[in-house]
Amino acid sequence: MALLNVSIVTPDGPVYEGTANMVIARTKAGELGILHGHVPLVAPLKIDIVRLKQDSGEEWIAVNGGFMEVNGEEVNILADSAEREQDIDILRAERAKEEAEAKLQTAKEQKVDEVMAQVALQKAINRIHTKKH
Repeated sequence: MALLNVSIVTPDGPVYEGTANMVIARTKAGELGILHGHVPLVAPLKIDIVRLKQDSGEEWIAVNGGFMEVNGEEVNILADSAEREQDIDILRAERAKEEAEAKLQTAKEQKVDEVMAQVALQKAINRIHTKKH
């Protein structure tokens, strides 16, 4: 099976550079599985896990929004933020989740920016799912 060159980059720098047999990502239109030779596309990403299938197994990366560009031989992800599974501090992620849940409850009660609280909660849950898969 031909390999895809995969690059995941954030404003802070590269998170992943390597190859994969398949890239699975959740876009705003739904989940996509990308193999070598895939039709070119650009798609906005949801806050979710990007899975890189390799001969040695799978690598999971928490991606918090951004865009994915595919050209048949490469998958380039420009993410708002991203963390590899091994780089996630689970205790810190669980604290962030608890803080986001509290902020969301406060936002609902005070009718303030509930959307920002929901996004913070989604990001924390995504990091926890990535680490615990």
